[in-house]
Parts: sequence; structure tokens; C-alpha cells
Amino acid sequence: MPRLILASQSPARRQLLLNAGVVPEIHVSHVDEEAIERALPEATPAELCLALAKAKAEAVAADYANDPNAVVVACDSVFDVDGRAFSKAVSEAQVRERWALMMGRSGVLRTGHWVVRPSTGEEVGAVCDTVVHLGSPSQAEQDAYLATGEPLQVAGGFTIDALGGAFVEGVEGDPSNVVGLSLPTLRRLVGELGVVWTDLWDRSP
Repeated sequence: MPRLILASQSPARRQLLLNAGVVPEIHVSHVDEEAIERALPEATPAELCLALAKAKAEAVAADYANDPNAVVVACDSVFDVDGRAFSKAVSEAQVRERWALMMGRSGVLRTGHWVVRPSTGEEVGAVCDTVVHLGSPSQAEQDAYLATGEPLQVAGGFTIDALGGAFVEGVEGDPSNVVGLSLPTLRRLVGELGVVWTDLWDRSP
């Protein structure tokens, strides 16, 4: 049976897969994301998130070259506002600066997906886009949300599946993509590599 190796330390992505019946094995890539971003100064948000996902998947796949059942999956998300990519913020000040540009507006959550079959060297990738309409939380609400630390852990400084969900007015497209992994996109990609999605379901008692 195929083994899905998730090259991510994101608890949200892991939980999303668990809820979909897939128990991933976690293998963090430790890729230098900042170095990749510096090497691609002209990349669009879509190109950047796909390049990061590809680098993470290929780094982890190298450890599974002799495993015919391994399927390595990596993702990277950015929130695109006016063509500018917002990934994880590095400070509370940066979160507040970004929120000033984002809140009360709409942007596109872009997630790059890359899937590798290490034993054959086959790999495929795709970007999934979901339009997100953000609300306009009060200053007190923003202060309270920031104090939780959650905005520092996610692209764009908000979530849809946790505390930040109350500040998202709506989405157009795949909602699982806003969590950080598009289930329909992943199903299609693993299928292109010969893996039937339902074969990944956990059928243990």
C-alpha cells in the first residue's frame, strides 16, 4: 500500500489529511526558504510557492529512493494581495503592517503542491488558488488575536480553521486550500503518479 510522506511540520495540514482519512508520515524538509526566496526575486507569488513546495518535496524524497510505496508531498502557501506574496510574518510588527493592507479586502491564497514518487523519480506539481474575503476586525479584536500567537504561524497572518476563522467573510474556491493543502488538487496529482486516492485511506480498526 502507498505511504504518504508529508514534508511539512504544519499541524493544520496533518489534521486536514487525518480528517480526510489519510494518516501521513511527517518528515520535515528543513529547506532554507529564505535562501530560495532570495534566489527568485522576480518570481510571481504562484511561481514562488510552487518552487518552495518542489524544493521541500525533493529534499525529503532523497531519503526514500529505495521505497516503492513512498509518495512524498510538500506544500507552500502565500497570500497574494495585489501581486505581493505574504508568507509567514517574522514579528508582531510585521503582522500589523500586513493587516493594515489586507483587512477588509480580498486576496488570493495560493498553495503550491509538489508530489514525488522517489523510487521512480516521477514528480508533478500544481498551484491551487482560492479567493479569500477578509473582514474588518476592530483594533481590540486584532490585539487579542495577535496575542494568541496564531497569526505568526500561518501565511498571511490568519487562519480559516481556527481562531482566525471568524475574521474570514467568505471564500471562492476550495476551502481546504486556505488551510494549506487542497485535497482535490492532491487527489489529482497522486493520481497522475498512479496512486488511487482511496488506497491512501487508513482502514485500520
